[in-house]
Amino acid sequence: MRKTIFIFAALVIALLSLFQLSKYSVLTGSTKIEIVIACIALLFFVIGVIINKRVLHRQKETSTVIDQQKIEELGLSKREYEVLCEIASGLSNKEIAQKLFVSESTIKTHVSNILVKLDAKRRTQAIQIAKELRIIIQ
Repeated sequence: MRKTIFIFAALVIALLSLFQLSKYSVLTGSTKIEIVIACIALLFFVIGVIINKRVLHRQKETSTVIDQQKIEELGLSKREYEVLCEIASGLSNKEIAQKLFVSESTIKTHVSNILVKLDAKRRTQAIQIAKELRIIIQ
């Protein structure tokens, strides 16, 4: 996070410098300053392309591969995993119970087991932890 803030701060400072150089070139009528400004603009373009490629590459790295070994390590049963996936899709306990053809109290038991196994306090926290562990698809 600090690296990103530093990069954007440096870009803002460079942009302000560019504005000052352009103001100076207008006042003096010098064409050499215009060349410097064009080089700076080209530099910004290249930096933008590089940042864009890194962001796109980072998004591709987040694959849809589920870490089955991690699910086994956590001790999640097949049914608990199904309930976790339904929680991630935004369903309530009642809706999950109807979808999986079990009682709502059974779903509540599964949810509490999931929270214990993922060391989470809330359903949203459990989803976040599961995404970080790559056991559910984002």
